[in-house]
Amino acid sequence: MSSTQHTTRPTGTTRVKGSARPRRTAALLTALAAAAGVLTAVGPAAQAAPRPLAALAPAAVPAPASASARHDGGTCRGQGVDPSARIRYRSDVVIHASLERVWKLQTDVERWPVWQPPVTGAQRLDAGPLRKGSRFRWTTPAPATPNTPATTLEITSTVRQLQRGACVLWSGPAIGEGLRIDEGVHLWTFTETDHGVRVHTEETWTGAQVEADVPTATAALGAGLEAWLHDLKTTAERA
Repeated sequence: MSSTQHTTRPTGTTRVKGSARPRRTAALLTALAAAAGVLTAVGPAAQAAPRPLAALAPAAVPAPASASARHDGGTCRGQGVDPSARIRYRSDVVIHASLERVWKLQTDVERWPVWQPPVTGAQRLDAGPLRKGSRFRWTTPAPATPNTPATTLEITSTVRQLQRGACVLWSGPAIGEGLRIDEGVHLWTFTETDHGVRVHTEETWTGAQVEADVPTATAALGAGLEAWLHDLKTTAERA
């Protein structure tokens, strides 16, 4: 999405290739991509008519970046995403808004449905500001596919690390009838620059169902994270 002004750097080691196997639709796996908690969808324009992932995947995931190109600072208080996960993606965007505004949007979990249409519900499971140990539960629909039933995915995320105004790391499963990600781990970092707030995100998935098709799952995860960054940037920069 050119409007987000980001640099996409997927970190998996598998290129997306054509396959004769049936693929899950973009609406299914990209519905899984926003949380790690793990869920989001492919973007506002895709809500009415999701594209099949087979058409999306080749463009969504460029060739993997080399280890030397990895963004320095991919941790929050020394912790990061799962280093052994086969499904992983990272990306960045510069947002022309105050750090306070960007941080509040991202950490006010119960208001996510206001600016992220794929999030249909979000509930804090504890009181007070988001902090290490905080838990929240959120939902998103996943439509039926030839291989899975229509379902509502429920994600219970736990904050593993947080530094106010700088970073947050959370993790948790996404579970629906006939559909599951065992664990997603999602990192966000926020850095003030001369040009705005640089938001960096990384996420990994583990679980037999998504690992059965790593290229497809990686493409879906990437599309979801790009959509999340797009929505965050658009909302934060709105007058």
